Amino acid sequence: MRHNRQNKAEPNAEKYRIDSLTDITWNNLKNVIRYNHYAQMLLILLIMGGILRFYNLGYNSLWLDEACTYDFAQLSLGGILELTTKTGDVNPPLFYAIEHFMLGLGNNEIILRLIPALLGMFSIPVMYFLGREICGRLAGIIAAALLTFSTFHVYYSQDARAYTTVLFFFSVAVLFYLLALKRNSIPYWCLFGIFCALAFWSHFYVFIGIGIIFLHAFIIKRNEILKNIASIKPIILGLLSFVLLTSPLLYGTIQLYFMRTASAPTWGISGFDVFTQTIVLFSGSELYLTILFLFTAAVGILYLTFNKDKQGFALLLAMLIILPFIASVFFSSVMPMSPRYLIFVLPFYFVAIGAAFNLIPKEVDAKKVAVIAIILICLVSIPYFTSYYTTYSKNDWRGFSEYLTAETQNGDYVVVLPGYMTLPLDYYYDSTKDDTHEVQANSAKELEEIEQTRGDTTAYYVVTADIYAANPEGDALNWLNANTKYIGRNMGINLFLSQ
Repeated sequence: MRHNRQNKAEPNAEKYRIDSLTDITWNNLKNVIRYNHYAQMLLILLIMGGILRFYNLGYNSLWLDEACTYDFAQLSLGGILELTTKTGDVNPPLFYAIEHFMLGLGNNEIILRLIPALLGMFSIPVMYFLGREICGRLAGIIAAALLTFSTFHVYYSQDARAYTTVLFFFSVAVLFYLLALKRNSIPYWCLFGIFCALAFWSHFYVFIGIGIIFLHAFIIKRNEILKNIASIKPIILGLLSFVLLTSPLLYGTIQLYFMRTASAPTWGISGFDVFTQTIVLFSGSELYLTILFLFTAAVGILYLTFNKDKQGFALLLAMLIILPFIASVFFSSVMPMSPRYLIFVLPFYFVAIGAAFNLIPKEVDAKKVAVIAIILICLVSIPYFTSYYTTYSKNDWRGFSEYLTAETQNGDYVVVLPGYMTLPLDYYYDSTKDDTHEVQANSAKELEEIEQTRGDTTAYYVVTADIYAANPEGDALNWLNANTKYIGRNMGINLFLSQ
């Protein structure tokens, strides 16, 4: 499936390329890098993407979810698996297991964020190949450039959670899916199923994307299947690969769904905000870019739709972009929803944008267009990254713990609201060394009990906005306002002092 705009005077760029796994040899890779201009641009993007994802990797303190990662990663592998299969934790165990081994290299923010940064960087070439398979090399390099400088993707590449992990595995799965469609090869179908399973073991919500891919396969293969039922075998083998590898998670997934939907969500976004807020973040958090990106993505899908040979790709992109948002708007009424859950949609949004560049007249040098596009995408992202690398974007628990240590006296109480915020606090703060009493509270009743226990000692109340989710009744904040003095706020961490 080659959709190239190759200059006839440059045969080497066409001769040396990677079309299948068999092309990945040392000699071919050397020649590809030496002669193929798109490969050279991709290598530059890979280096720049690595710099953006590894620079200041340990700058921000761990926030709540990252502290949960650290807490769970300290468990045994059996204990990590039990989190999902028996207790119904909100995330599958694969990423925690990876972090479990990473802790053997040390315990700091950089170690915990190393795998997300690596997989975030390696997603860039995967993005190129996705775009190339769907709509040619120009679309691939544009999509790769968009991911390289994506502010949303860079942020989660520096976050010790599974979001770039699930994006990487799902993108590879879709790449094998495209190769399987082109070659109708059973090994590619099985690899597709295996990487779908790895994605699901990384984050449950990608199940929506996986379901869409299998639905797409049955839709575009329907005529072939109706003529010859045996032609369904490769798809079934891919599906069986996925089902067999994810069967240990089945109970935990069902349990988690009912647990999450048992009551109304107390945090997150809902309704049409799921689409608007997510697409703005995908587009660089700027309204003008959001409008431009959405328009270009729509043009890209229309271009594929009106090209008879690419209508199946148009359907694939439309389904992978639109259906997850529809499902998320629905689920947002019964469970917490966040834009980061939809990160697996990002590659296909960018590929759709890249597809629109095929409307450029063939007389125009595609490589020059690619270079100009890369430069413009880079320039547009500079203001964000200038601020991102010099300003904290997460709760500064590191700095706060230093302040708390300096302020407290022996025997003081440190009351943390909601109680689970002890996870990020205790990564930096040691009440034993500080000789304080650290306790947790989630309601006015618990605060009153602590008040009666502490006597004449001073109490410091550490509060974050999560108290609204943990105590939706609001009595905890009412108690604090009536019985304490507000000291101040530092990067989302509020401090109150007993009167």
